[in-house]
Amino acid sequence: MSFLHSLRGSKVLVFGAGVTGKPTEDFLRKHGADVSILDESKSGAGILNSLDGIDLATFQLALVSPGWKPSHPWIAAVRGAKVPLLSEIDLAWRAKKELAPNQRWIGLTGTNGKTTTVQMAEAIALAANIKARACGNVGTTVIEAVTEAVADLLILELSSFQLEWSTEFHLDSCAILNIAPDHIDWHGDFEKYADAKFRICDRSEVVILNSSDTEISRRAKDVKIRSVLFSLDTPASHEIGLVENLVIDRAFISGDAEVLFELRDLNPAAPHNVLNAMAAAALLRSIGISTEPIALALRSFKLDHHRLELVAEVNGIRWVDDSKATNPHAAIAALQSQISAIWIAGGLAKGADMNELVKRVGARIKAAILIGTDADLIDRAIQEHAPTIRRVRIDTNLKGAPLMKEVVAKASALASRGDTVLLAPACASMDQFKNYAERGELFSAAVKEVLHVS
Repeated sequence: MSFLHSLRGSKVLVFGAGVTGKPTEDFLRKHGADVSILDESKSGAGILNSLDGIDLATFQLALVSPGWKPSHPWIAAVRGAKVPLLSEIDLAWRAKKELAPNQRWIGLTGTNGKTTTVQMAEAIALAANIKARACGNVGTTVIEAVTEAVADLLILELSSFQLEWSTEFHLDSCAILNIAPDHIDWHGDFEKYADAKFRICDRSEVVILNSSDTEISRRAKDVKIRSVLFSLDTPASHEIGLVENLVIDRAFISGDAEVLFELRDLNPAAPHNVLNAMAAAALLRSIGISTEPIALALRSFKLDHHRLELVAEVNGIRWVDDSKATNPHAAIAALQSQISAIWIAGGLAKGADMNELVKRVGARIKAAILIGTDADLIDRAIQEHAPTIRRVRIDTNLKGAPLMKEVVAKASALASRGDTVLLAPACASMDQFKNYAERGELFSAAVKEVLHVS
C-alpha cells in the first residue's frame, strides 16, 4: 500500500497549530486522515491543549512541527505509546515520491544568511529556465511546495530544528553557510546545535562548505561525502574562491577554472553576502547549470526587507535596518560592513554570549543603545571589552512604536556626519515586538517620523 493511500482513515496527531502545523493538517485531511491538533498556547475549534483523555494507542502517526523539543513530555508520551513520529520535511519527502517522483531537492543550512541564499539560488535557477521553488524555513513549507507539484527543483532552507527532527529526506547537494552560537536554549549546548546543522550531510550526496568558518573548518575533515570548499581566499583545485574581483569556480568544471560572477554584480558586496552568493552559485553548479545565469540573476537580486536595508540618509547619517540580525554572528556581519556605528542592540539573547561580538567589532561601535530583556548581557560585555563605547539604556517597560521613537531620538542625538545608525540587535524580538519584521518596520517608521523624512 502506498503511503498516501495509507493515510485514508488513519488517525494522525499533529504537534503545533502554527506556520508548519496548518499546511500539514490541510495535506493530511486532503488525503483522508482523521487529524487531531495539539498545541500548548493556541486555542480554537479542534485544537487540543493537553493529552488528557486521549488514547494515544489509537493513533497511527504523529507529525511534529520543528520548534517542539524532543525532550517535551508530550513527545515522550507519544514515543512511549509506540506511535511513529514524522517531521513535516519527511512527510513531504514521502509525498514527493508519489506526487512528484522526478522532482529534485537541494538544500542548505547555517546560522545566518539562509533565506538570502536560498532566494539567490532560486533566482539563479529561474534564470537558467528551471522551474524552481525556495521553501522550508523561508516561508513556503516543503509540504506546500510538493503539493503544488509545479516545481522541478526545490531549494530547501533548513533550520537546526528541522534537521534535528528529520531522518528520511534526501538532497542531491547541500551547503552549510556558517555555524555560530544560536538556539542554545533549545539544543542545550553549542556542540549539539552544531551537530544538528551537520546532520544535513547525512541526507545529501555532496556538501558545499564555507571553509572560512571556524566550526565548519574544524568539522570538515570528518565529513564522509564529497565536500567542496568555498571562501574569500584564492581557490585551490576543487574549491570556489575569490581572485581580485572575480568569484572563481575550480570545483564544478571540465577545465581549470571558470568565472561565476564579479563583485560588482552584488549589492551589497559585503563579505558575508559574497559568501552567500558563492554558496547559492555552487548549489546550482553542483546540479549542472552553466555559469551564464549566475551573474545575470545576481545583478538584479535584491535583499529582503530588514537585511542591511537603507531606511534614510539625512545630513550625512545613514539609518540602516538589519532587524533580521537576531544573533551575535549576524550582528557581527552587519557591524563589519560599517566604519562608525550607533548600534541598536538587545532583546532575547536565547542563551547566546555577547563577549566575542564586542571583542571583534567593538572598534566599529561609537555608541550602543540597549533595549530589551537581555540589555544587561550586552552592557556587561561592552564594559569588559570596550569600556570607552558610550552606552544608553532605554526603559524596558517601553514596547513597540513608543520604544522605537525613543530609540531614534537618542540615536539622532548621538550620531554625526559619517555615522551609521544600525539596528542589528543580535537578539530575538519577541519580548518587545511581534517578530523581527515588526521591529524593523517600527524602526523605519520612527526614523521617518522623528526625522521628518517622506
